[in-house]
Amino acid sequence: MAQIDDPENTIIMTLKGGDVVIKLLPDVAPQHVARMKELAREGAYDGVVFHRVIDGFMAQTGDVEHGKEGGNMGRAGTGGSDKPDLPAEFSKVPHARGSLGAARSQNPNSANSQFFINFKDNDFLNGQYTVYGQVIEGMEHVDAITKGEPPANPDKMISVKVAADA
Repeated sequence: MAQIDDPENTIIMTLKGGDVVIKLLPDVAPQHVARMKELAREGAYDGVVFHRVIDGFMAQTGDVEHGKEGGNMGRAGTGGSDKPDLPAEFSKVPHARGSLGAARSQNPNSANSQFFINFKDNDFLNGQYTVYGQVIEGMEHVDAITKGEPPANPDKMISVKVAADA
């Protein structure tokens, strides 16, 4: 397991292949970090599918409204949580391989619960989407997520926990 310096700001996401450890960036995007931890602690992300996975680009998940089995899977990617949308927290942090970005609509202040993990450096996203975390271990499990828009048999986040609670 990766060395975790700040367990309160570290996420452990369990995928079918193993754990992905994500260092959150509260100094860069405090509201996005707080939202992810809040939803993780509620168990809202557990069982949510990766509904949009583009090879060589990114894997998107986090639709807690529609993205679980038994929910309206056909609408996965169109929902959020029951919490208010977040204002953009753009920064100079690049959308590098393994970075966690806030998914949103055309409105920059519409991020809610959805996020994506970049498969590669996606510099064209810099300054357009909030970056609020970085994979520090387990990127091979992210690389193995089933591709598709949506995937025919999507992978899901088995569990998402704050390391301090694990």
